[in-house]
Amino acid sequence: MTTSTLRRPAADAVLAGAVDLARAAAVEIAVRPEHVGDHLGADLEAERLVTHRFASADPAYRGWVWAVTLTRVPRGKVATVDEAVLLPGEDAILAKEWVPWSQRLAPGDLGVGDLLATEPDDERLEPGYTAAGRDGRDQGEVDDDTDRVALWELGLGRVRVLSEIGRDDAVDRWYSGDHGPTAPLAEAAPAQCSTCGFVVALGGSLRRTFGVCANAYSPSDGKVVSYDHGCGAHSEVAVLPSPVEVAPPVGDEEQFDLITLHPEAHTPGSVDEAPDVAEDLGHS
Repeated sequence: MTTSTLRRPAADAVLAGAVDLARAAAVEIAVRPEHVGDHLGADLEAERLVTHRFASADPAYRGWVWAVTLTRVPRGKVATVDEAVLLPGEDAILAKEWVPWSQRLAPGDLGVGDLLATEPDDERLEPGYTAAGRDGRDQGEVDDDTDRVALWELGLGRVRVLSEIGRDDAVDRWYSGDHGPTAPLAEAAPAQCSTCGFVVALGGSLRRTFGVCANAYSPSDGKVVSYDHGCGAHSEVAVLPSPVEVAPPVGDEEQFDLITLHPEAHTPGSVDEAPDVAEDLGHS
């Protein structure tokens, strides 16, 4: 076995000394000449290839470095510019790594009139006709639940249905969310949704774990809830008693006298009730 060692290129005095040429190349591509700062050194990249570094004095590019690479022909004594670029240094402020818009979307970003397209190979979906007989099982071993779901969705003309990945993602998201068993509301609830009369079961295989709350007084009304979730609006927490008919009070008239609060009408007498002029009645 033979071994070979890489020969380190020798220092190039011609290229290392061409600092002014490198600075001129950096100034040429800079917005302003004063944006090219102090010379930070030169790095030998390869034989007859040296990169000069200059500090960036541009306020918008603090921590960046002007890098100008010089080269020369064999046995040549004249340096030429190979390339000049502005590169981030160790202390440079960089933008975050670009992420495609489809991966930046978060729940709640979709507004009125917005359209969200799904990829043709979205792993959360699969053709409806493959919902039965997957996972390498024989066609005769398809469970009835999966087969019924596939046929029902195909009957509605749905080209794609939830794949196992899409269903598992939804289960994890719902179960660990605000309407799952670990939510503070559920931990303080007196009973679980599995025994509540306001829960409507979902269709398909998800019905084993989730339902939809139909109680207008519950914080989960209209939301998908796990059967081990709960809230204070449970249908069986407290059943109000039927209203009791109250009889009117009965008084004992034998133990007291009845009086009239308002004077009753009487037959006219010899004296008017309200004479305009005082009349002498003959009393002394």
